[in-house]
Amino acid sequence: MKFLHISDLHIGKNLGNFALVDEQKHILAQITDCVKTEKPSAILIAGDIYDRAVPSVEAVRIFDDFLTALADENIAIMIISGNHDSPERLNYASRLLAERNISICGTFDGAPHKVVLQDEYGDINFWLMPFIKPLSVRNFFKDLQDPDSYEEAYAAALAAANIDYSARNVLVAHQFFTGTGFNLERSESEISIVGGLDAINYDLIEKFDYAALGHLHGSQKVGAGHICYAGSPLKYSFSECRQKKSLILAELKEKGNLEIQKLELLPLHDMREIKGELEELISEKVASLADRNDYLRVILTDEKEIIDPFGKIRSVYPNAMYLNFENSRSSIDIAEINADAKKIETLSPYDLFKEFFLEIQGATMTSEQEKIVRELLEVAD
Repeated sequence: MKFLHISDLHIGKNLGNFALVDEQKHILAQITDCVKTEKPSAILIAGDIYDRAVPSVEAVRIFDDFLTALADENIAIMIISGNHDSPERLNYASRLLAERNISICGTFDGAPHKVVLQDEYGDINFWLMPFIKPLSVRNFFKDLQDPDSYEEAYAAALAAANIDYSARNVLVAHQFFTGTGFNLERSESEISIVGGLDAINYDLIEKFDYAALGHLHGSQKVGAGHICYAGSPLKYSFSECRQKKSLILAELKEKGNLEIQKLELLPLHDMREIKGELEELISEKVASLADRNDYLRVILTDEKEIIDPFGKIRSVYPNAMYLNFENSRSSIDIAEINADAKKIETLSPYDLFKEFFLEIQGATMTSEQEKIVRELLEVAD
């Protein structure tokens, strides 16, 4: 049986001041095209359907269109909630949707939800396990020794399912599975628990024939290679700008016979970082090297003061998102002030503007500029 594995759609996400609606529609259409081309029996969506618990009307419509397009291909659709989703909202109308072969497991009810599909080799058991926190399973397992342990909670949930591991089993999950010796790639756009308290050893799910994971935004494997994070289909932070996004096509034949391949996904606009002096970056020679409509983080290394640097950058790169400076003047360390809210409260309006100017311009104010600011603040008082 062939099935597709995707995760972390984050529909409705904005990045900076940019809404990613067109990007998401474009990439979801590509996924639908993959379904039409590859003709899998099922598609597994491993959590974080939406970017926030209360999605916008537009985000819901986008997912509705995507789900309808998939259902029209007559494949089994299996969906779980992630840590960004509202389990109850995602679960809405799940019993009605089951009639169209759409299985949604948003809320945890004491054990993974089981879906059984058949192929020429017999049954394949798909176990849908939504994102859980230890708090969400305490009512089901009163005897947990460590009520704050993600690993113990997950182990209890799997044990409650009485899984026959001699059969073919596929897990769909949205947790942070890792292990000793694995340096998994993390992203700025992921929610991380301080100290890695949410980490679960992959040994716990190693007996599954395939584990379709969500949560990490980079596509990667854990353990022997059958435990896979699909990764997000789009780049959602500049820490992901060097990643190649894809979806996973898996084929499980008889027990122990698994083939996995990645199918590349191409964004409407790429995300990248450029660095250098302003005049060089906005020159035709540099701008023509790639799509100037890409989403950019720009790092300027100019030592001289620049008037309206962001305006000049956006005149060439309209989708530039962030502007930073990296020069001798921007090396002044103001991190301590920025990190301490109490200190910020003690700063005068002039000092606050002075730090703001340094952050934006990458340089301290001239004496003339300082004079103008002081005069304006006096007028404002």
